[in-house]
Amino acid sequence: MPGGVIRLADGFTFLESPRWHDGQLYLSDFYSHRVLRTPDGRDFETVCEVAGQPSGLGFDRENRLLVVSMTDRRLLRLEDSGLIEVADLAGLAPYHCNDMVTDEHGRAYIGNFGSDFGGAGISPAGLVLVEPDGHARTVASDLVFPNGMAITPNGTTLLVAETFAYRITAFGIAPDGSLHSRRVWAGLGGSTPRARTIADALASGQVTPDGICIDADGALWIGDATGTGAMRIGESGEPLDYVDTGPRAVYAVALGGGDMRTLFMCAGPPFGRSNPARGHDGALLRCAVDVPAAGY
Repeated sequence: MPGGVIRLADGFTFLESPRWHDGQLYLSDFYSHRVLRTPDGRDFETVCEVAGQPSGLGFDRENRLLVVSMTDRRLLRLEDSGLIEVADLAGLAPYHCNDMVTDEHGRAYIGNFGSDFGGAGISPAGLVLVEPDGHARTVASDLVFPNGMAITPNGTTLLVAETFAYRITAFGIAPDGSLHSRRVWAGLGGSTPRARTIADALASGQVTPDGICIDADGALWIGDATGTGAMRIGESGEPLDYVDTGPRAVYAVALGGGDMRTLFMCAGPPFGRSNPARGHDGALLRCAVDVPAAGY
């Protein structure tokens, strides 16, 4: 069973995309435009600043930091000289880009909002694959707000949280990075139809999966953007563990620490209850878990 929740730090705008890498936790803080890192969750260093608002994080084969720049829809790479553009995704992503996962080949899978869902209905979106040389192409379509992603340890399956369809979707990964054999890995909304608007999602009472990470047993830890906790689920959505973070929602999770058994949680007021661009209500939480990290 998970241990007690500890608040490591607060005063952030909106923390996302935690990644444990080389003994440190990397995070994006959306509205302060900073990518941060910390060895212990208390001493934070600004790694870089992203004018277009940082979101998804990852690392390439040369151990260089990759950053999704949300509002201008670009993938950036941190060099000694600063951030450079790897790919312009504006022609493939109709609105803001968001989360990302990188694989062992240095390829990056990147989601996007699909539309300005705050002012209109929720539109289907695609996943974009960016090769190490910057070539980008769409590898999946018709996803309902593709969000957190994880790749299984054997590199053959990509798991994607479709936040407003209340499900985790799985794809097979071909040798060239293309996706195939789409299926529902875990349905979290029962018979509830996908949300057409944000109001639908907020009124549904269903789990709205956001950031995810995979452990050595093949289970997923997921954040729930409209709830007040993180949950561990097995394939088909079987509930395995739960961490109560009330009154905060958990937007993203990562397993890390020295033994890879620390669950880091990016938390804040539940979705729709505050304006993170104006407040500093974001917090970093942690708790101990039994099963260590795995996958990408």
